[in-house]
Amino acid sequence: MIETADTDDCIDFVFFRATNGCTGKTIAKDTAAIRSFFRYLVIERVRNDNPADLLESPRREKTLPRVLTPVQIDDFLDAIPLDTDYGIRDRCLFELIYSCGLRVSEAVSLSLVDVRLKERLLLVHGKGGKERLVPFGEAARFQITRYLQDIRPKILGKKRNDAFFLNYRGGRLTRKGIWKRFHEIILSQGLESKIHTLRHSFATHLLAGGADLRSVQELLGHADVATTQIYTHIENSALQMYHADFFDNYQAETDN
Repeated sequence: MIETADTDDCIDFVFFRATNGCTGKTIAKDTAAIRSFFRYLVIERVRNDNPADLLESPRREKTLPRVLTPVQIDDFLDAIPLDTDYGIRDRCLFELIYSCGLRVSEAVSLSLVDVRLKERLLLVHGKGGKERLVPFGEAARFQITRYLQDIRPKILGKKRNDAFFLNYRGGRLTRKGIWKRFHEIILSQGLESKIHTLRHSFATHLLAGGADLRSVQELLGHADVATTQIYTHIENSALQMYHADFFDNYQAETDN
């Protein structure tokens, strides 16, 4: 009964959940829910105490973000059809998101004045109003130039809008619109992924290529380098996977 349940009963419930395969993250949510439930009962004068106050929340496991390999990134970009104006826009969009490690909100907020084509720099408006300059490569400059010269004026028509990426109405492209296009393209490749994976992949590929942690932190706009450090674990895991694949392929060739 909820009126007579004590701390031992709460512990038994948490132990039951743990022994039935629940993760630390799930158990932490359960513990918080139990505390809130009994707190409500105290407010409603059903009980005088909260037996869950003494429960300790388990540590949540840190899961590594998923990343795409450079080949998968190339396949994803190559899968974007270029026979329509919006396909060319999308190629430019996702090229920038990956090659500059942008958040979706940062891609949405880009305006014409933020794209410095000659210097190959983006002025990115990040979280908390913080701004950072991010360089982009020749491939991105080619896509930007094609979009600006051939596509954006056609989409804009006679309207006036300083947004860099436009939707079919000539307005600023929305987060929802970007997510929709990403999922359509990624599904066509038979992959399951989130758009933020492009940003994770950007950071991981930089570190794998020899970039230092502080530089990657600046490019991503992380306030704390500890946030960036998770990508070093991804890189190590990816390298182990690449080594394992190489060894398996080598063994197959020598066996033949």
